[in-house]
Amino acid sequence: MTEYFDILDQNGKSTGKTKSRAEAHKAGDWHRTVHVWIINSRQELLIQRRSPSLEAHPNLWDISVAGHISAGEDSMATVLKETKEELGIKLDPKNIEYLFTVKHQCILKDGAFISNHLNDVYLAHLDFDPNQLLLQKEEVAEVKFVHFMELQKMISEKGADFVRHDDEYAKLFAILGKRSWQENKHV
Repeated sequence: MTEYFDILDQNGKSTGKTKSRAEAHKAGDWHRTVHVWIINSRQELLIQRRSPSLEAHPNLWDISVAGHISAGEDSMATVLKETKEELGIKLDPKNIEYLFTVKHQCILKDGAFISNHLNDVYLAHLDFDPNQLLLQKEEVAEVKFVHFMELQKMISEKGADFVRHDDEYAKLFAILGKRSWQENKHV
């Protein structure tokens, strides 16, 4: 089944056009995605190693869940759908918060694959055993929880093992750092 995206301008405004996934990535058209970071009560973020068979960024560590927003769909519906598909988790919208939207540009395969995304970034609060997840093997090779401060260190030291989302990482870690400081202040 061919996936279609609503095409946007670089500011996120609809152009009124819809294109297939292949057409959008070949032309470098802007389109919207969701990034879901799952955090548990120990301030650990779930990260996933992308499947080796994926077209973009195979075998690299990445966000808990990520996915393109299909034409006509909204961001929250995609958050719920992608989390269920990739991890087998049915999220409750009341445990999900929108954080920010960030632009991400990436050119792969000598320019044959151009990824111009506006990523809607969410934080989902949930405790679970990652060994009990039902992973979508076509997308996700493995998952693990890492404390957000350790993850920040890992990304800065071993960046080649991670999909590059530098602006997103900076914003996310700044938000979590402030929350962590506030939580520890009241202990």
